[in-house]
Amino acid sequence: MQNAPNIVLIKTSSLGDVLHNLPVVTDIRARFPAARIDWVVEESFAALPALHPVVGRVIPVAVRRWRKSWWDSRREMKSVCNTLRDRRYDFALDTQGLIKSAIFTHCTHTVRCGYAWDSAREPLASWFYDRTYSVAKDRHAVERNRQLVAAALGYTVEGAPDYGIRTPEVTLPWLPTQPHAVLLHATSRDDKLWDEQNWIALGKRLHQAGMYAVLPWGSEQEKSRAERLCAAIPAAVCAPRLNLNEAAALLGRARAVIGVDTGLSHLAAALDVPTVGIYTATDPGLTGLYAGARAVNLGEKGTPPSVEDVTGALTGLGVHV
Repeated sequence: MQNAPNIVLIKTSSLGDVLHNLPVVTDIRARFPAARIDWVVEESFAALPALHPVVGRVIPVAVRRWRKSWWDSRREMKSVCNTLRDRRYDFALDTQGLIKSAIFTHCTHTVRCGYAWDSAREPLASWFYDRTYSVAKDRHAVERNRQLVAAALGYTVEGAPDYGIRTPEVTLPWLPTQPHAVLLHATSRDDKLWDEQNWIALGKRLHQAGMYAVLPWGSEQEKSRAERLCAAIPAAVCAPRLNLNEAAALLGRARAVIGVDTGLSHLAAALDVPTVGIYTATDPGLTGLYAGARAVNLGEKGTPPSVEDVTGALTGLGVHV
């Protein structure tokens, strides 16, 4: 293979899945120092691949918006396919393994690579690829991505994953100058939530240890919860609505991040911030925080962690509360 392959990665969503694909970029550049790497991603997550200095062009798609009216969106969809067809890629690597990602992969005029029938999340996606590879489904998502791309490009995965991103230089004038911990209380499913009384108890412990608790939110319902929690936690800060770059800046500057099963928890871990993941309804073994010794997963389906579990984990990470 040439030393400077031109590659496009297809991993469109969700936030956590996109983050899990970042180590692939670092792996490729370590093996091929002159490689050029583009990335196809859902428009709402386009800021994430752009945080990696090696990613060249970020190509946004809008499947979530297009679904509202495929007919009205046909010109946009055609434009994306034309862009992928016209750029001279050597490889298109679909690490998502869904029909929607496979369709974008098929728009390219190059060697299209993806998961085999027995490995893809949607097996029919494998029909769209020129080359397919089997990767065990019981491995963490980060390692599945790394193994697939290594097989496609002919190298061996080595070492721990390196997400390769840094905290963006974004001004947050509302953020206190004192040390802060971010409490990621919001998630997409109610069964993934942690009891509000637990958050309050944890917030009080953080305050006693000299840290502000900062609570972001993304919807009106989440804002109401953040306001309730802030009213009960001394000196807590309810963040304004944040875009992804602002959220990354907040997380990257935190003394610690404690979060439920949500993409922002993975972002904090990827930024190498001491992070505790709280799991109440899902198995962290396959899609939990995966960032070495500075990220800890607690709980499992039906067995949420206690406040003492969380404070103990923070102490283990060097954050004494």
